[in-house]
Amino acid sequence: MLTGKLFIVPTPIGNLEDITFRAIKVLKEVTLILAEDTRTSKKLLQHYDIITPMQSHHMHNEHKTVDGILQRLKSGEQIALISDAGTPAISDPGFLLCRASIEHGIEIECLPGATAFVPALVISGLPNDRFVFEGFLPLKKGRQTRLEVLAEEPRTIVFYESPHKLLKTLTQFVTYFGPDRPISVSRELTKMYEETLRGTTLELLSHFESVPPKGEFVIVVSGKK
Repeated sequence: MLTGKLFIVPTPIGNLEDITFRAIKVLKEVTLILAEDTRTSKKLLQHYDIITPMQSHHMHNEHKTVDGILQRLKSGEQIALISDAGTPAISDPGFLLCRASIEHGIEIECLPGATAFVPALVISGLPNDRFVFEGFLPLKKGRQTRLEVLAEEPRTIVFYESPHKLLKTLTQFVTYFGPDRPISVSRELTKMYEETLRGTTLELLSHFESVPPKGEFVIVVSGKK
């Protein structure tokens, strides 16, 4: 049986120039692009004159769309998966499709590219030889338990956070990690207003209590000494 191939293609996290020549080539050559939000991805595709058809593939429909995508891959199509920004499956849709493709013997190729936590970790000034990527904390159930566990983690910890939840998260970091734990907060990475602030949990909480949070955030927390 002729079998297609699934390409996992990272896209820029802000600056449209942060995409590889190879990624553009793949997106032009595949028969279909699976996009988290076709409206967002349309801007990127138009910028690089990519006219490949798109189909929505996001957290609310991925359970329903996987079977149909698998059938197309089994018939020999080559399909690319992208997210709104960064590498698919890293705090974005993609895991379910990758797992299903592996189970059905479909080849997967993941291109290297943009991921927000890497530059934030590197410029944090905190140890990055060993680290834990947590992504987004649980919204409610299990959040307290997770923070209690992470409070004892000796490695550097990396989190993603949205602007409207940043103050709540920093407040909880002061409670569970202590007011003096060193952290770094990066926002709007690769964009015009990129900014990284470093200090203690309490210092950065105080800062964002006076300066309303804007943009998408990556928080890097020192491990327990």
